[in-house]
Amino acid sequence: MKFRFINFLFAVLLLAACSQQEKGQTLTISNPLGEPVSELTYELSSSDVMQSIASMQTTGFHILDGETEIPFQIIVKDNAPAALLIQSDFAAGEEKKLTLVAGKGTDFPQKTQAEISVKEGGEWVWVTKNNGNEQYEYQGGTWKNVTSVWMDEKHTDHSFDIRYEGPGWESDKIGYRFYFDWRNAVDIFGKKVDTLVLQGVGLDGFDSYHEMCDWGTDVLKVGNALGIGSIAHWADSAANRVAKTDSVYTEVTYSGLLESKLTTKYYGWEYAGGKTDLVSELSIRAGSYLTKGHLKTSSPMDNLATGIVKLPNTSVLNSDSEGDWAYLATFGVQTLHNDHMGMAIFYKKSDLLEVTEDKYSHVVVLKPTNNELTYFYGAAWEQDASKMDSIEKFETFLKKQLALLDAGLINE
Repeated sequence: MKFRFINFLFAVLLLAACSQQEKGQTLTISNPLGEPVSELTYELSSSDVMQSIASMQTTGFHILDGETEIPFQIIVKDNAPAALLIQSDFAAGEEKKLTLVAGKGTDFPQKTQAEISVKEGGEWVWVTKNNGNEQYEYQGGTWKNVTSVWMDEKHTDHSFDIRYEGPGWESDKIGYRFYFDWRNAVDIFGKKVDTLVLQGVGLDGFDSYHEMCDWGTDVLKVGNALGIGSIAHWADSAANRVAKTDSVYTEVTYSGLLESKLTTKYYGWEYAGGKTDLVSELSIRAGSYLTKGHLKTSSPMDNLATGIVKLPNTSVLNSDSEGDWAYLATFGVQTLHNDHMGMAIFYKKSDLLEVTEDKYSHVVVLKPTNNELTYFYGAAWEQDASKMDSIEKFETFLKKQLALLDAGLINE
């Protein structure tokens, strides 16, 4: 896990206060953009900040933005603080002075989560599905949330042993899942509420989330495509998903107030031209529609690809900005419920090999650096908080995400 503090964007100054217990320590943070940024979750990871947090952890602390307490989360690595996440609103060009104050503060509501839920107490049964396929199916048992799971050798698609077919992660804006089987594709849960919902999805029936619920619904038809942001390798004019592996393990790295993360390890991924182990980290932050994907392979690969499912009657959008980041996006009436949604992949221009397509997907082909690659993907739906019902709104959304990425306000 990498945590980097961008000095030229955010000046973080730890001031020696006259009395630390009375005034605490101060973090000065600036928004370099000429536009406001609301609900920004930002990461601080300088050594000075981490030392200050470590010194105050025994007594506890809270953070004030002026006189207002704001939510925060400490990211721990190797049993020590590795990063501090804060969330606040910023006016255009605003400089904030945040104060670390000793003593436990408010218990803010959790705004992100990651989960894995499996069936226990039942049994595997060999069945013939309605489509004629013969396979194992898990029958009976009850759902239990776990922190990690190895893929059972009997498991495949529609085995009914994992709730909504794989791990899920969400913010207060949107939810995602990926199919924990040979499909390994990412799907979208559109949310009509700003509370966390995944803990209840699929409890009332294996695929009940395809129907419109009070909280929202599954909005995307993935099929044989990349869905949104799925991992692939580009070869023979096609994006080939992570389909054939020796074994797969996934875990909830953490499920936190402002950020949650899943880590999945694919051992022995066979792709055209080779075989490698792959580690995928998927994370999401409060106030954001985006998932961050960080990939690392055990051996060099000529490319890694990702993309968006091709759906009829949609517009394809490509960025023309001068910054370090770019996007491939689609917009149109492209949900399972026949309403508007925009989807986008955000990538670094320096990583780009080509933007292309195959039969099923719009594809971005990228070049890993030192066997690693980072990209972002996200969606905004007509019935979620964004009210994304026009291409003009979506283009504004895309430009805002690019500005945040280029300014370092969305940490790479």
